[in-house]
Order: sequence, then C-alpha cells, then structure tokens
Amino acid sequence: MPATHFYLLLDGHIRVVKNTTVGDQVIVLHIASGQLFGIAVALGKDEYPASAIAARECLTLSWPNELWAEFVDKYDGFATETYKVVGDRIGEMNNRLVELATRHVEQRVAAVLLRLINQAGKKVATGIEIDFPITRQNISEMTGTTLHTVSRLLSGWERDGIVVSKRSNITITQPHQLVLLSGVDG
Repeated sequence: MPATHFYLLLDGHIRVVKNTTVGDQVIVLHIASGQLFGIAVALGKDEYPASAIAARECLTLSWPNELWAEFVDKYDGFATETYKVVGDRIGEMNNRLVELATRHVEQRVAAVLLRLINQAGKKVATGIEIDFPITRQNISEMTGTTLHTVSRLLSGWERDGIVVSKRSNITITQPHQLVLLSGVDG
C-alpha cells in the first residue's frame, strides 16, 4: 500500500507481517506500546514494506507523512529516537537471519519465545505470560518451520513443565530452561 502516514502505538501490540510471492505469511517483527511504526517515510519508501496487524486491541496516533520533516526539525530527539528504532529493528532482523541460518528449529523456537517475553512478558503466578494472543501458527511463521514442528516442540516442553500453552496464550514457567534450549550464550 502507498505509505501516506506514520504512527505511534500508544497501547496494544502489533504484529508486522510480510507476504511472500507464493502467498505465505511471515511475521517479521512485533511492536510494543510506545513505539513508532509505519515509518516508511524515514526509510525513503513510498510504500509500506510490510503490513501492521493488531495482535490485541490497539490505540494509535497517526500523522500524514508531510509532517515528518517538521517533526524532525521541531522536536528535539525525534530523529535520534527514530534512527534508534530503525537500528534496533535492523539488529533484530540480523539476529533472526543468523538464527535461521545457524540454529536448529528447537533453538529458534526457544529464542522466539524468549524474545516475546522480553518484549511483552507479564509476570503471573505460574511464570511469565506473553501479553498478547500468540498461536502456534504465529510461532511457525516467525521461525521458518511448520505448525506441526512447533506443536510437537511446545507439547514436549509442556510435558517437561517449561511452558503452558493454551489456544492463543503461552506462559513460560521455566525461563532459564528455555534459555538453555535456545543455545544463547550467557
């Protein structure tokens, strides 16, 4: 779609998805409250490079792209914060590419769950809950694997007491065990 506006997510959680040429959907990133999105203008793009889909109810502000230069000039720190957001997202994409190229599926799924609890984890009595609806299909789209593989892994981890997975809800009951499974150093 033509990029006409940029946005600030005040509350909620957004899934950023990209469709492949054969129609598969890939979740490329999640955006938490307080972050800019739809910032194609900052990237010099005329079209949005992906689609933003609400993972749960959202409240946003939007401005037409014509105001971008004015925001950069008028508000100290706006450009710096935007570049930081862009840099963080590029860093995350680089990490995900390395994971896809070098890690086993089990490690990728564990790493995604760790990323999600770092971005949107909420402490609950049984552990750390991902604070927006997330399905096994979503996880397969984030890790470059099949729904069957994600289901098999999560079922095994449930038997081992590492996670509790319900329809669209995942709680990590043993985060340290997930760190070990992810193969992440330190």
